[in-house]
Amino acid sequence: MKKIHYLLMCLMLITAFSTAKAQVQNQEMSALIQENFAFAEAQYKLLAQHIPADKMPQSADPKTGKIDSRDIQWWCSGFYPGSLWLIYEQTKDEVIHQEALRTLNVIEPNKTFTGNHDLGFMMLCSYGNAYRITKEQSYKDILFQSAASLSTRFRPNIGVIQSWNKSKYWECPVIIDNMMNLEMLNWVSANGGDEKFNKIATTHANTTLKNHFRPDYSSYHVVDYNPETGAVIRKATWQGAANTSAWARGQGWGLYGYTMMYRYTKDKRYLKQAEGIAHFILNHPDLPADKIPYWDFDAPFIPYAMRDASAGALIASALLELGQYVGKDKQSFYVDNAAQMIRSLASDAYRSKPGENGGFLLKHSTGALPLNSEIDIPIIYADYYFLEALKRYQDWYLNK
Repeated sequence: MKKIHYLLMCLMLITAFSTAKAQVQNQEMSALIQENFAFAEAQYKLLAQHIPADKMPQSADPKTGKIDSRDIQWWCSGFYPGSLWLIYEQTKDEVIHQEALRTLNVIEPNKTFTGNHDLGFMMLCSYGNAYRITKEQSYKDILFQSAASLSTRFRPNIGVIQSWNKSKYWECPVIIDNMMNLEMLNWVSANGGDEKFNKIATTHANTTLKNHFRPDYSSYHVVDYNPETGAVIRKATWQGAANTSAWARGQGWGLYGYTMMYRYTKDKRYLKQAEGIAHFILNHPDLPADKIPYWDFDAPFIPYAMRDASAGALIASALLELGQYVGKDKQSFYVDNAAQMIRSLASDAYRSKPGENGGFLLKHSTGALPLNSEIDIPIIYADYYFLEALKRYQDWYLNK
């Protein structure tokens, strides 16, 4: 009897210790999240002062802080407005709010853009967050029009949304990034729009599941299709280290995309795929101790290769959603890894100093190293997914 009593006491002490530890960790993360949104508010007020009225910020020169701004049809044009809405939601700062409203007006013409597959990035990250926060009907209407525009790139005989137009390099290229643009199609169908958009998204996800992945759940970057027969011409890369390598941000796009597809469809194949990709990333022997990946998991010169903070932010956000759909043990594994990524990104190693980098939040992202483009600099989508990860952690794991 004494032995049983002793074991019960030990169990109670262990439980109490675990609960106390979790409470301390939650308090620390809550403070980190609040501090980073306050930091983002100050930084984006600075960033807003240096943007041409008709363009969106893309990156900044780490040495000079000079902002690189792009035309609204650049695929990243929705990330700055989206980041502003995420900041405003937390801080309720009216200066941020007015800038968020202004930028929506600037990119609204994108609702009829059909030049590539990136309309989800452009419009759901921006107008999607704006509608979620305000419930303004005109924003919803714009998203419906945007989904219709994106659907024009669907190729039924292949079962994909064509990413880029035909060129000297490709016939009908589909990139793993395209998984992210499916969310807008799903969202529109789920919010009163035509069911055909969901069917397009599901068909594309299934074709990508079949052709983009290797047995270890790593992904090719580009699959080029014969536009007449639908046959795969080749599997290659554009931004990765090699055709057969695992480009880090591409793995993040796949992880996020299939987790999102499971959210909308509850198709267990998508959950299995997302978990397989997460396993590949989190158990990779070349994932650094701080969990922020090198720009490619097969990059030359590891451990001296460039990091990609944008991949770390994207993966952290995706892992937090994946944790919502699994059992407690797996959830702890995914969330703990995501929390470590968030802490790393919020540290001096990756976060800008106040007033630094033109107002961008994160440094050390890598856009397209083989193209000698955007290497070791702040990039707008790194900020967006960092803010989204902070929000997701707060909403799903602190405010239960």
